[in-house]
Amino acid sequence: MTVRSTINSVQPPAPEESGGGSPFIVRFWGVRGSIASPGPATVRYGGNTACIEVRCGGAHIVFDCGTGIRPLGESLARDGGPVDIDLLLTHSHLDHISGLPFFAPAFDPAGRLRLWSGHLPPERPFRTVLADMMTAPLFPVPVEIFRADCQFRDFQAGQTLELAPGVVVRTCRLNHPDGATGYRVEHGGRSLCVLTDTEHPAEGRDPVILELLRGADVMVYDSTYTDAEYPSRVGWGHSTWQECLRLAEAAGVGRAVIFHHDPARTDDALDAIAAEAAAMRPGSLVAYEGLELSL
Repeated sequence: MTVRSTINSVQPPAPEESGGGSPFIVRFWGVRGSIASPGPATVRYGGNTACIEVRCGGAHIVFDCGTGIRPLGESLARDGGPVDIDLLLTHSHLDHISGLPFFAPAFDPAGRLRLWSGHLPPERPFRTVLADMMTAPLFPVPVEIFRADCQFRDFQAGQTLELAPGVVVRTCRLNHPDGATGYRVEHGGRSLCVLTDTEHPAEGRDPVILELLRGADVMVYDSTYTDAEYPSRVGWGHSTWQECLRLAEAAGVGRAVIFHHDPARTDDALDAIAAEAAAMRPGSLVAYEGLELSL
């Protein structure tokens, strides 16, 4: 697996050929949780909220539409040409969807966006939730401002999706207020799991999550808190970076990526976590904007 640092770069580098044949590239555009936190104390890891881009097997996948999706959209606009993207939403809390109205490809009439949501009840589809957010006095223009071909595809967590030939996405329900969905993308014998936002059980581990993670090459996991902080935040729907590594070990995951950082977590604090994580489970990474992995 290749790990590439492109922090603060303007253009992402060209993807490398991965070991399994066709490229399987993962790039981080936003790594924070709860609220964007720009400023001098977060400049190295980044202050944008959740957005992860994946390219594999002809599929172009984006996890979540936090504020990190705006620079992703700008990068795609510079590349030129219409996009054809599957947007996989973990859930619809504001920090995970507030960037969508600023995603440039959504305004391109030649673009195609499929927005997948598996956490909402049937009577409240994601398009309705997005339309409510993009309504006065909360937002000045309605969802109809989008000019791309936007298809809203609601499903139930637990279903399996096929986004392109040979690109299969398994899903499961996560433990988070208002619901959330975990994903496992499989292509060419390689796999990526994205599990955020979720809270670990008080005892043991969720067998459904363990099964989804089993043997994955890379796991991106909600690591908002530390073990020391967690007792005062039980029930808030988030986990810890130490639990991330314990879960990765239990599931036989290749590489764990610590993600969804608390907005108050400074670069220096994340450096310290990175050092502890590397000692606890070598190869573990702390996500930052610009991090690129080639599976």
